[in-house]
Amino acid sequence: MSFLYLAALLVSITGLATLDFKFKLAIAKSKKYLCLILIPVAFFLTWDLAGISAGIFFRGSAAHLTGLLLSSELPLEEIFFLILLSYSALLLLKAFTRLGGRK
Repeated sequence: MSFLYLAALLVSITGLATLDFKFKLAIAKSKKYLCLILIPVAFFLTWDLAGISAGIFFRGSAAHLTGLLLSSELPLEEIFFLILLSYSALLLLKAFTRLGGRK
């Protein structure tokens, strides 16, 4: 059981939150932006569960995962990966919007 990948995801999410709160991009500006992270996470978790039940997605054997499963073939790290993915996309959108507004 390795917590390395989970730790890397948590460090990355913490880094994004640090940037967010330093530059007041999203969640630091308004808690409403939290929905723009949670809605895609819920969508992709549903997508993952549908793919798992259809036999398309599977966990496989990976030494860097904790081995903790939320569901059959759904590792714990998947939620944190989806949060990282959604939060990154949101912060990039907000950063480029802010930069585009400057002249």
